[in-house]
Amino acid sequence: MITVSEVRMTADLRLATIYVMPLGGQDVDVVAAALDRNKRFLRGEIARHINLKFAPEIRFAVDPRFDEADRIERLLRTPAVQRDLNKPDDDQNKPDDDQS
Repeated sequence: MITVSEVRMTADLRLATIYVMPLGGQDVDVVAAALDRNKRFLRGEIARHINLKFAPEIRFAVDPRFDEADRIERLLRTPAVQRDLNKPDDDQNKPDDDQS
């Protein structure tokens, strides 16, 4: 099982870059290699289902956004960030300097 998170087409619709991520993020290299080996078959299937003069050449890329989201999630769970998030908001208790 894979997730297709995005497909980017060139302006002339001749090239489609398909961003994928295997379910659970495991075996990324194996899945990418399998998709590359079968891209001719997949291009033929795409051609049967779209109404274009030419079927686009397809390329597969592992979507880096999943790794970035995981990195941000880990960062948000660090003790320093949790301390700042749980700290009482002192700015609400200070009088505004603009109201003088």
